[in-house]
Amino acid sequence: MIDLPWGGSDGDSSDDADEYPDALVVCSFQDGTIAVYADRVEIERVERSRFDDKTIPTDEIEGVDLSKGVTIGYLQIEQTGMAVDAGGLLSDPVNENTLHFGRGGRDCASEARTEILAHASG
Repeated sequence: MIDLPWGGSDGDSSDDADEYPDALVVCSFQDGTIAVYADRVEIERVERSRFDDKTIPTDEIEGVDLSKGVTIGYLQIEQTGMAVDAGGLLSDPVNENTLHFGRGGRDCASEARTEILAHASG
């Protein structure tokens, strides 16, 4: 089966709660899953991603950029010592701290942003 970027899982799901039992928020997006904990954020990438899985301690988080987009939105974590990708005129940012989602992922992305900022101390 082909996993198209605009199809498939695009937000939180009950299966995610089983995989991440201690997470405050879990969102499955097009290019990976984000799990928010009180002390860290974990990004687990899909196989086709050019980026590796990553853990970001909350004390290194300076902010979270959320764009709900018209068709595709993104959630980008601003991390101490890492350049923020601004994207281009017609493109979204793409870096190891950015996840993309379709319309169905907007609510979960907003919830993740709120929870990350509530625990970030950077």
